[in-house]
Amino acid sequence: MNIVVINPNTTAAMTARIASTAKAVAQAATQIIAIQPGKGPASIEGYADEAMAVPHMLEAMFAAQTNHPAIAGYVIACFDDTGLDAARCVLDAPVVGIGEAACHLASLVAARFSVITTLARSVSPIEHNLVKYGLASRCARVRSAEVAVLDLEDAASDAYAQISNEIRSALKDDRAEAIVLGCAGMTDLATRLSTEHHVPVIDGVGAAVKLVESLAALGLKTSKHTTYAKPLAKAYAGALPNFIS
Repeated sequence: MNIVVINPNTTAAMTARIASTAKAVAQAATQIIAIQPGKGPASIEGYADEAMAVPHMLEAMFAAQTNHPAIAGYVIACFDDTGLDAARCVLDAPVVGIGEAACHLASLVAARFSVITTLARSVSPIEHNLVKYGLASRCARVRSAEVAVLDLEDAASDAYAQISNEIRSALKDDRAEAIVLGCAGMTDLATRLSTEHHVPVIDGVGAAVKLVESLAALGLKTSKHTTYAKPLAKAYAGALPNFIS
């Protein structure tokens, strides 16, 4: 099966690391198609960046649907689940966000989990999503390590140490029993952090890929009955892409 994994920001190095994780967990017969938009923010940190990223992200995903007709599903590799509901409206195959995927899997392996994200401005969007996904009561706390997303691309930064220290606090103070990494840029840290802290550490990229494979195996697709129906035909002024096909 073909799975499109999109990094909604424009940082190619992050897309490459996301692709590496996706390929490592995918079944042998699964082809990972890793893409990113050609325009938009270099990183997504908060509501404004999300809004700026969505039209370009959707355009890239829609183009992938045209270029690769046998797509089993899509993964949006941003923990805020940027544009997730909109993508489910305009695309035919299932779309899974890494935030929703990671938190659901955490709830299956622990009674309580904490999320470790990058900056404090991302805490409220993630808390909002947890309520939306019905998982707020299972999340002990959403914590920020105060690491900028692009610092995760810098091997000389102390990002790993800051994230690890925040996990240590979550296990002690939140009584968390599992940790969810709240940024796609952390995708390559999960195994190391789990070994260090002796608890499940869930990366959303791997979680989302496996969920897309499961949906495909079960023959489940996004319901188009009402909420995620195709957009109604209408004119789009200016440079906005039109996703009516």
